[in-house]
Amino acid sequence: MARTIAKDHDQKRAQILKSAAHVFAREGFDRASMTQLARECGISKANIYHYYSSKDAILFDILDSYLSGLRDRILGGETQGLAPEERLRRVMRDILNAYKGADDEHQVQINALSALPEDQQRQMRAYQRDMVRFMSDLLRDVAPEAFGNDPARLRAATMSVFGMLNWYFMWSADADTAAREAYADLVCDLTLNGVRGL
Repeated sequence: MARTIAKDHDQKRAQILKSAAHVFAREGFDRASMTQLARECGISKANIYHYYSSKDAILFDILDSYLSGLRDRILGGETQGLAPEERLRRVMRDILNAYKGADDEHQVQINALSALPEDQQRQMRAYQRDMVRFMSDLLRDVAPEAFGNDPARLRAATMSVFGMLNWYFMWSADADTAAREAYADLVCDLTLNGVRGL
């Protein structure tokens, strides 16, 4: 008879992913062992194998859950009916708030995405491209005359915005919602007006 799935199966998987992200961020994916993951989770190694067949499967699930969830939250924000500038401001706030509590997952994305097989890396990059494209569209809507028919200029502006947002995320992990939104507004003002507009 097949083994039934426990009622808290999804909750335990989420706990394993969170704990594994912490271990991978601290130790590095290559150096982390299933024994370390089990210890961090507070369960046996055999129990981890009940949920995941390998360390690679855990890495994929961490990144897939994190990046698809981030993409869905950013692209699915309530921005309908807002003027272009207010949409940009809302999305920047949403990004910084979505980053809260995801330090380990973000670090794993930076350092371990290349450990995935190429087809899985392509899937993760597709999530990233969706977010970049969405931000590019917002910037073009705000200032079409600034970009005209120059995709390289638009991409540079888009990546500069993400650079500013990611800088804050990396150095202000403990910031509360008000601080995150204040910085998002600063980035938005810098983006819309340049330094002289501050």
